[in-house]
Amino acid sequence: MPTYNLARFDLVSIRLAVACVQTGSLSAAAREANLALAAASRRLRELESALGDALFERHARGLTPTAAGRVFVKHGLTLLQTMAQLGSELADQRQGVARHIRLCASTAAINPFLPPLLARYAQQQPQIRVDLEEQVSEAVVTTLREGRADVAVFVEGPDTQGLTMQLFRADELVLVLPADHRLATFQNPVAFADTLDEDWISLTTGAAMLQQQQQAALAVHKPLRLRMQVRSFDAVCHLVAAGLGVALLPRDAVLPMVNTLKLSWRPLTDAWAQRRLLVGCTAMADVAVATFAQFLAEPSQNAKASPHKQQ
Repeated sequence: MPTYNLARFDLVSIRLAVACVQTGSLSAAAREANLALAAASRRLRELESALGDALFERHARGLTPTAAGRVFVKHGLTLLQTMAQLGSELADQRQGVARHIRLCASTAAINPFLPPLLARYAQQQPQIRVDLEEQVSEAVVTTLREGRADVAVFVEGPDTQGLTMQLFRADELVLVLPADHRLATFQNPVAFADTLDEDWISLTTGAAMLQQQQQAALAVHKPLRLRMQVRSFDAVCHLVAAGLGVALLPRDAVLPMVNTLKLSWRPLTDAWAQRRLLVGCTAMADVAVATFAQFLAEPSQNAKASPHKQQ
């Protein structure tokens, strides 16, 4: 297996290679890297020489990355992001921030639960900064396992073997409808199976809600007529309000938008609509991380909200 002298992969050359992929042009990449064209060309040749692989195919209209070039740039981007994060954390340390905690959370946890909690934590622990990344629940657990997050908050479902988990919150999935939809006039809870002739708006693949819908549809041997997939609750609600379909969303996320967007909602009869959200970290988490996870899971934070009236 070949070995590489990583000291020769300076950040300027890595940034240049990334820019070459992004622009498809050495001259444009040189401008982005603040290099003269001749200097940029020399750096790229030296980088390829150090690797023993051509990173780009040169042609009259610019550059095309080779397979080795695509691999190098993928990892180069990660390295540049890591170095930028390092610089940010060192700058924070000079200003009195002693620690960063990386939190990865699903949309269901962020909206509506996490913002007030993170604000409260920032007031109580000003020397600790929490960096938040949003992912679907499956990706949240993967990010935690791979060490790219210190704490994870997500909808129960993904495999948590080997992780330290606590209850974070409970929520309820409800059917979200345009105000003039035929089901909006129903007074009683609706069975999910009775909605499968509708067009559906959902979150992107990997979201816990979408997986639950697909499993429930499969159980009654009917397809889920998935029409559109988006990344946020807000986008889902706007598409439903436009009459493009119906959706399932957590009740507490829907209620603030009901009047503004002229939506209606109905509870489901299905037991799986009642969900649990978990918070956790790895078994090897240090004291600061474990304390933060415990703060999020505190019973006093888990007080039930007051009952909401149906709209």
